This record gives sequence, structure tokens and C-alpha cells, in this order.
Amino acid sequence: MSSNIPDYADVQAMDTFPKVLAYNARNWGNDVAMREKEFGIWQEFTWKDYNDRVKWMTLGMRALGVGQGDVVGIIGENRPEWVWAEISAHALRGMSVGLYQDSLHEEVAYLITYSGARILIAEDEEQCDKLIELGDDIPTVDHIVYCDPRGMRKYDDPRLLDVEKLYEMGRALEAKDPGLYDKMVVDTRGDECAILCTTSGTTSKPKMAMLNSGDFLDHCAAYLRADPKYPGDDYVSVLPLPWIMEQVYVVGQSLISRQIVNFVEELETMMEDLREIGPNFVLLAPRVWETIAADVRARMMDSTPFKQKMYDVGMALARTALDNGGHSKLADIILMSALKDRLGFTNLRSAATGGAAIGPETFKFFHAMGVPLRQLYGQTELCGAYTIHQPGDIDFDTVGVAFDNSEIKVINTDENGVGEIVARTSGMFTSYYKNQAAYDEDVRDGWMHTGDAGYFKEANKHLVVIDRMKDLAETSTGVRYSPQFIENKLKFSPFIAEAVILGKDLPFLSTMICIRYS
Repeated sequence: MSSNIPDYADVQAMDTFPKVLAYNARNWGNDVAMREKEFGIWQEFTWKDYNDRVKWMTLGMRALGVGQGDVVGIIGENRPEWVWAEISAHALRGMSVGLYQDSLHEEVAYLITYSGARILIAEDEEQCDKLIELGDDIPTVDHIVYCDPRGMRKYDDPRLLDVEKLYEMGRALEAKDPGLYDKMVVDTRGDECAILCTTSGTTSKPKMAMLNSGDFLDHCAAYLRADPKYPGDDYVSVLPLPWIMEQVYVVGQSLISRQIVNFVEELETMMEDLREIGPNFVLLAPRVWETIAADVRARMMDSTPFKQKMYDVGMALARTALDNGGHSKLADIILMSALKDRLGFTNLRSAATGGAAIGPETFKFFHAMGVPLRQLYGQTELCGAYTIHQPGDIDFDTVGVAFDNSEIKVINTDENGVGEIVARTSGMFTSYYKNQAAYDEDVRDGWMHTGDAGYFKEANKHLVVIDRMKDLAETSTGVRYSPQFIENKLKFSPFIAEAVILGKDLPFLSTMICIRYS
């Protein structure tokens, strides 16, 4: 592990989430671990608070009969209780499965039933309504624990339980057997499955990748060597926690590096909350970066002639300096410093995007602003990202280079060197839950076949990801193209919200455009 970053947790000695959490609570118990904005006020939780909540939740679930091998389902917005529930599942030597809160009822029922979840941790009344309506479609569920009691008094479903009552049950069990939780933590094993992480389900119903906590933590440590975080750094959690990359940051990297995780009040208040925290690192989806860039340009178009001129001059200076491999201090003075402050990006040491392709023009826009944006690439099955751009080695058309624990190959290449990307990492999944056949199809000779088309740039050995192999298309004249690449180019315009390219087996390309009205 990188020697210039002190006090990192040793993931070889502490190979489970509860072990690392307990270590942090013992040594830095009074340091802030998390913040949650509620009713406009940031509430802080120390590492001791964090560990206590996990302990009480773990013992409370044990009192309900939840134990080794059981599955704990979690549904709701990004909140501290989401993370506490996940680590509690691991302390029980069970498994967690995160459910997207905007999932359709049918998909929620499928994932709960397929995983065999016995207990569900739900955020609030909205999520409880969804679960209760499923009725007999989720026969494995014995308990539904809700974290926000507002509006819950009118319910009489016997499975419902307030999280405060669960904590109370946990404290009662702790009083009866004071050493029980510590023994449970010691008994946790890094070679056991801890997370059932759902895949995208683009070709069928979502599969569940089985991830061991030891491999997960080892992969997070490799990521930290590629992009270091420091104790006390601020990270703002925005993307859904069921997504593997958000768990990498909020659970794995936070536990190892002790960066502070900040949970925004609502997605609608994200930009305001970002400015209040001034994070050192953010991970946002490509669409969010594209929206921020488009909003900045749209606002400048509506501003005064003087401000428009200052923006045009500042951006021109910044782009010229960027093209020459430098940075314009004058652009900072007249534009960029104020712009970054308004967006909450002043303290950023690193920023990332992943989960889909981002257009090169959007990438360049933020680098011209001085935002150190980097592209990630990975899959759920490989514990999320395993490539990243290194500082001073940014190529706007690529996804960077592999982590030191990862290997990548491009196989079955055509005359242009384009082929399928295959990879393997120390954080690889062990199988798909209850679906060994799908695992055997995707993993051959130890390599994960991603289904993505790409190639390596000869000049810098960076990986270029083009599109899904199945989504590449040809015109009737034999010209091969990636619809996604062209669509991302179009969406850089402040007037275009979405674009769809049409042209397969036609002599020309055309597009359908959704206009951005605000």
C-alpha cells in the first residue's frame, strides 16, 4: 500500500468490513466518519457512533433470528442506515443485497424472492408501501425494518419494526452478553460472500454477483493506490448505493482511508450541498457531468453581455492552455475560480465518472475549468472500476490504465485492433448467486468477458472503450460506427438533452433529438 498515506487500515490483517470498522472506532472513535443533512442541518456521526449503530443493528437482527447465510435486503435513498445495515449483515456472516428504490414492483419482488431475503431494511413509508403491496410475492420476508417513522403509525402489518426498536433489542442483548458482538466480529471471514450486487440486467433479469469482503477490500486498496484519499477528506454520496461503485467509495474506501462520507438531503439539493461541503472527491454519472456543463453554458447565454464576454475570454484562455498541456492562471482569475466555487468544486483533488461513456468535449470542458476529472471503467463482477487516468496522463478519448491488481486484454481483434475487452482483478466475483451456468459463460480461463468493444492506444497504452459489441452498427456501405460515441458528442450542446443515432443498414446516418428546454 502507498507509503505516503498514513494510518491506512491493513486489509490483509483485517479482511472484513466489521473488523476494519471496529479498528477505526478503537483508534479514531471521536473523528467524524459520516454526515447526513436533515432539515437543512448537517448531522455528524463519529467512528464510535458508526460502530455502535452497526453493533446494535447486528445484535437486534440476531435477536430476531437472522444469522449466518441469511440475506438482508436494503432499499431506500443513500443514508447512514443503508451502510449500517450492509455491515451488520456481514457481522452476522450473512449477505446484503441492495435494491434500487425506483425499481418496479416486479423487479423488487424478483430480487427479494430470488435472494431469499429474510429481513428488509427500508428507508421510509414510501418503501414500506411498496413492500407491503407485494404481499405474498415476497414469502421469504419475516421482518421489514423502517428507518423513518413518519406516517408509519397507521400500519398494522406484523412484519413492521421501527429501527429504534431494533437498536433497543440489540442493546438488550449486549447487556445480557457484553462480549457477544466482539466475538462475532472476530469470527467474520474475508473469504465468505458478503455482498450480492445486482448486475445491469440489460440482456435478461438482473443477476447477482457474489463478492467476498476480503477481495472487495483488497480491490479498494488497489484503487486507493491509484487515486489516494486521506483521513478527513470529504466525499459526497450521490449515486445509488446498490451500484457497485458507490459501495466501493462509501463502504470500502471510507473504511480503509477514513474519508468522511456526506449524504445529501435530496438529489434536488445536491449542488447546494456540494457547495456547503466543498468535497475533496466526487463521483458523478456522465449524465450529471453533462447536465452541469450544459447548465453552465446555458446560464452564461442568459447573462449580461459583459459576463458573456468574460466567460468567452476565460474559456478560450483555458482551452488554449489545456491544448498546450498547461494551465491558465489568468483564466482562473477572471472566470474559473469563481465558477468552481459556485459549483462546490474548489477543494477537489480528484473527480471521477463511470458507469457509461462521457463525451470527450464534456471531459475537456471540466479540465479547462481546472476540475481534475478522470474516467473510470469496470464491471460489477470485477468489483467496479479497474482503470483510471493518472495525474498528468489524461487522454480524453480513453479510460486510462489498469490498477496494479488488474489485467486487461483485447481479444479477437479486427484489422484495426478492435476486439472484445476481457479482464481479471483480485476483486473478482466468485460466481453469480444460484446461477453457475451464467458464470461459466462469462468467465473463461479466469478472464471476465465484458462484451465491450475496445482497443489499446499504441502511443500511451491507454484503453479505449467504444461501445457494447452487440451495439456496434454498420451502414449499408460498410462503414462501422458506434451510436453511443456520436450521441455523446451531440449531447455536449446546451440545447440537446438526449440524442439517438439511426443508420444501421442505411446509406446515411440520422438522429432523433430531445431539446433541452431549461
